[in-house]
Amino acid sequence: MTTQLPGFFEGTGMPDPGWWEALWPDPAKVLSDVGVTPGMDVVDLCCGDGWFTFPLSRIVGSVIAIDIDRAMLKAAKVRIVERGGAPNCTFVEADAYNIANVVRQAVDHVFLANAFHGVPDRRRLAGAVHDVLKPGGLIAIVSWHARPREQTTVLGEPRGPATELRMTPDQTIASVEPSGLKFRNLVEVSPHHYGAVFERPH
Repeated sequence: MTTQLPGFFEGTGMPDPGWWEALWPDPAKVLSDVGVTPGMDVVDLCCGDGWFTFPLSRIVGSVIAIDIDRAMLKAAKVRIVERGGAPNCTFVEADAYNIANVVRQAVDHVFLANAFHGVPDRRRLAGAVHDVLKPGGLIAIVSWHARPREQTTVLGEPRGPATELRMTPDQTIASVEPSGLKFRNLVEVSPHHYGAVFERPH
């Protein structure tokens, strides 16, 4: 996906229809694996077309779905309406760095999938997330493993960001921990993705 939107992170365009489901047939399990539990207040940051937003809305107390791309937010809204709606879900068009301006009350969890590799200033984003989390709150960063792109095939074709954009778990941890967030655990959430979970200390 090519866009000129200011603040649009590199290598984070949405895929063709169909392969999200091939990659993550059970998004609710992914959410559970990275620490999302019933009753939480959650931010789906860089929510894209809402593949995780809808299952989040069925698990947690409230969801704020944030994306800078108006077209993606519209697609996410359509996805939720087609599945019966989600009155506990709010959609916000905003730059991810400005999360504190749109999330006015601290939340339990921030979920960020397939975007961190393209963030120009990762420490800034991690710091912004730190400031909207409750003490003990979590952020889960779901990222492609740092393997050559030609080795990460979905439905028979190479998928994901360019090889040089991909980050190892250690690189992700090194980018996040200076913000004050502490690494908690690492989980495998697809054949090609890991989830790095961080906590705002009490």
